[in-house]
Amino acid sequence: MGVEQATPGANPGRKQQQRSILTQQKLLDAAIQAFSENGFKGTSTRDIADRANVHHPLITYHFKNKGELWRAAANRIFREFNISLVKAMAEVPEMDPKARAEAFIRTYVKHSFGHPALHKIILQESSYPSDRLDWLVTQHLRPLYEMVAGQLVKLQQLGIAPPGNPALLYNMIRVSAGGLLALRLEIKGTSNINFNNEAERDALAEMIIRTFLPGNLPPQK
Repeated sequence: MGVEQATPGANPGRKQQQRSILTQQKLLDAAIQAFSENGFKGTSTRDIADRANVHHPLITYHFKNKGELWRAAANRIFREFNISLVKAMAEVPEMDPKARAEAFIRTYVKHSFGHPALHKIILQESSYPSDRLDWLVTQHLRPLYEMVAGQLVKLQQLGIAPPGNPALLYNMIRVSAGGLLALRLEIKGTSNINFNNEAERDALAEMIIRTFLPGNLPPQK
């Protein structure tokens, strides 16, 4: 007596929140695809809304403008890569720098294949100077470079990685691991290498490792 019974669907606020989150995810998925294919200037918010199958005004409801949507898309691209990298590194002993470098390369290859936007959006933005490129470098690309380049210096000192400018070495590894996969259609046409084949991707990772990490750790005394 006096106690109100709960009725089905009694929490409309939560359902609305769930719908809002789902719409945001659909917009980000569509934005990542559109920006990586056509670049920022070649992508319209209407195109993104059509790809996401949502009403166009919902873009400005969830994201203030196209620039904010682009940054949110880029943040998600690199957040997903960083998660993959952290998981891979957690399985490798910290005392084995070569194994950690190999794990980085294999993860980069694997993630670049499954998430081609990782390199495509970099290629799109690297075509000309822009505030977006500056933001991408500051927020994501330079921190990754600084983390890996320091490790490459240690590998060079141990005789595992070849001598030379570690910045150049880092970028050669990065482009070999991700850039080649971004060009997968062209490479299949010119070289008959099919990176849709897992064995070919594994072969790519192993060749990068043999090329850029040819040395071995000195024997323990």
